[in-house]
Amino acid sequence: MKPDAAKSLRAFAAELVIYSVLVTGYFFLVLHVLGGWLYRLETQHRVLYAVVALLLIAGQAVVLDAITTVLFRVLRRRWR
Repeated sequence: MKPDAAKSLRAFAAELVIYSVLVTGYFFLVLHVLGGWLYRLETQHRVLYAVVALLLIAGQAVVLDAITTVLFRVLRRRWR
């Protein structure tokens, strides 16, 4: 395997591990902090629940993308 390909594969594996830890942490954070409220919202106001759920999904994408971008820049500088 070429050295550049090995570095890219290592960086991808590290990114995958870091991102999976962040997504899992986000899931449990939302479940712990908003779980009861989301359950009540789902049972009483389904349309509002759907909107809130979509906003949480979009927020997760934006925030986790920003965090992982910063982390990966730091990791790539360190590995060079």
